[in-house]
Amino acid sequence: MRWVHLTIVCLLGLATLIFAFENMEIVGIDFIWLNIRMPLAFLVIVIYIVGMVTGSTLQSFVRWSVQGARLRS
Repeated sequence: MRWVHLTIVCLLGLATLIFAFENMEIVGIDFIWLNIRMPLAFLVIVIYIVGMVTGSTLQSFVRWSVQGARLRS
């Protein structure tokens, strides 16, 4: 089952890279006081990485909370 998950993650990563390299035009990003211009490909890759980090952090937090609740009961 681990190989199935790894294959799916690799395919999604590859699809993201293909999408990113097909969209190399410069886009402007406005966030609060920041005004940044960067290639859309770079933005897609950064957002993908941020999503992976926040997803794994959330998963770890939930696992930690559940284990703590089991220990207390």
